[in-house]
Amino acid sequence: MAHTSPHEFHIPVMGLAFSVDSPLKVARFGISSVVSLSDDGLLEQMREYYSGKYGKPFVPITTKEEDYRAKRVTAYLNLLDELVAQQMVEMADQEFTPDSDLTKYFQMLPKSAMQKEHYLEMLYTNDPFRRAHLQGELVDSLVPGSIDVNIMTKLDKTNYGADGEPLPQEYSDAMAGLRGFANSTVRSSVVFSAGMNMRLYGYMEHFPCFYPDAAGTLAKKIVIKVSDYRSAMVQGKILAKKGLWVSEFRVESGLNCGGHAFATDGYLIGPILEEFKQNREALRLELYSLFSAALAAKGMHVPVDIPAQKLTVQGGIGTAEEHTFLKEHYGADATGWGTPFLLVPEATTVDEPTLQQLAAAKAEDLYLSPISPLGVPFNTLRNSSNELLKKERAERGKPGSPCVKKHLVSSTEFTEEPICTASRKYQRRKLEQLQAQQLDTLTYITEEAKVLAKECLCEGLANSAAQLYNISKKAATKAVSICPGPNLAYFSGIFKLQEMVGHIYGRFNALNSTYRPHMFVNELQMYIAYWKNKKEEQLHTLTDKQYKSLQAFWENLQQGIQYYKQQLPAIFKGELERQVIMLDELLEAEDQLLLARLDKATAVA
Repeated sequence: MAHTSPHEFHIPVMGLAFSVDSPLKVARFGISSVVSLSDDGLLEQMREYYSGKYGKPFVPITTKEEDYRAKRVTAYLNLLDELVAQQMVEMADQEFTPDSDLTKYFQMLPKSAMQKEHYLEMLYTNDPFRRAHLQGELVDSLVPGSIDVNIMTKLDKTNYGADGEPLPQEYSDAMAGLRGFANSTVRSSVVFSAGMNMRLYGYMEHFPCFYPDAAGTLAKKIVIKVSDYRSAMVQGKILAKKGLWVSEFRVESGLNCGGHAFATDGYLIGPILEEFKQNREALRLELYSLFSAALAAKGMHVPVDIPAQKLTVQGGIGTAEEHTFLKEHYGADATGWGTPFLLVPEATTVDEPTLQQLAAAKAEDLYLSPISPLGVPFNTLRNSSNELLKKERAERGKPGSPCVKKHLVSSTEFTEEPICTASRKYQRRKLEQLQAQQLDTLTYITEEAKVLAKECLCEGLANSAAQLYNISKKAATKAVSICPGPNLAYFSGIFKLQEMVGHIYGRFNALNSTYRPHMFVNELQMYIAYWKNKKEEQLHTLTDKQYKSLQAFWENLQQGIQYYKQQLPAIFKGELERQVIMLDELLEAEDQLLLARLDKATAVA
């Protein structure tokens, strides 16, 4: 089923479970969302659950089957595609009654949508024949949201056969996930996150669905999630030279986001978007040149018209005003809203205890943690049930978690085959190693804390669905990890889907009474804190290379502040009071940086 969402926003991937079935909740309203392909076991459980709920046949795909991971991905996506299509047919048969999904579809649309214009005309016309005609046109115009998927490129471990030997590389996690998506019936996009994976990008060349057909249409599209312009340019060129077109660059704040945080070198979201704005068309033309040459060299059809290439933004957006500014000032085609939708049960999958924790969370409950086994900073919620379980195990003298799913295995420090740093196997050996080193007490406590901080995210990020739907009989625990961004501090309570969509479009206010600086200021403050921590960590063993890196980071932040000062009239058109408030916040940030400035002459070499 093809999709062109009438909405100006999408729901990004969240964890493993939190958006795993979002398409079944929101796609019929024209809202696009993203499903993680990292956990094929969870996808299989969800397929069994929804097959039963909708009366569809279910034949299990066991781990004993060849290529089971790709087959599970394909089967789940095909089921989602079938069920969303069924929902659309059922909705088309509904009447325009106040509580029908059909009415909700049009009520939630942005005022910019042509369908919304026709809907309002239908509501207010006094001519019954005209109303009936318009209602028929409106039903014919129904378009579902896209069932997009996410592949985190860093999660691409080698898998092993029953004989203990490594399988061919096409059976690795990411490549099997890509194959599962390519073989599915969904006509949607794959979102690549967490940087480049050259073998994965090369593997895409094997699938015709990623190339344009004779009409120039792409059955399946490529979206690259990036944190700066350079990353977009580099990855876009790599793919274009293979004849693969990037249909969307999804720009995400390096720190003001949920889940894993990939910080830039002090480049802030505003200046990054400005660079896209200035170079977007030139980049599109350059990529088309490489793309068309590659297609011609392969003997494939070259589209006469340059394919569409969207720019979307996500990470810390909190008001309709910010949403509109990003679209109008930087030319963003849409925005991504993740964290606020964790408070919307009609859109995401969060178990009740965790939902209540989120609804009551304050700023101090949200932090950038070291819990990810990948070694990448991870935005999370304090005192989640998985964090409490982790601490309880350590206190009992049994640190670490059973490693069942093995999606995040990465360390070969003690074993030939990679193991997870959150696992019992790794943590037991690492602590034994530290004890044998006879470290002083303070050093030992510090190093021990680094080991014990790691948390099992494979189970933690999937267990919310297991609890909510009672679908897992083999989960190692029921404890939940969750990955909201710091933006959650400004939203309290539990919301209806129509309310949160209304908030995005300025028809409803979902913010609590906590003072909320502009998203640009929030991110700036996070980067200053990040830089200070980085400086503190390196100060006593500072090398010349580290000094230069810290200094470049500092200078980039200063340049970002100057940029925001210049943009104040555009950010708050005619609102002098708000300009003054943000200017004061920028000056305060500037003072913080000046006071913390790294003096090479006094730094320890």
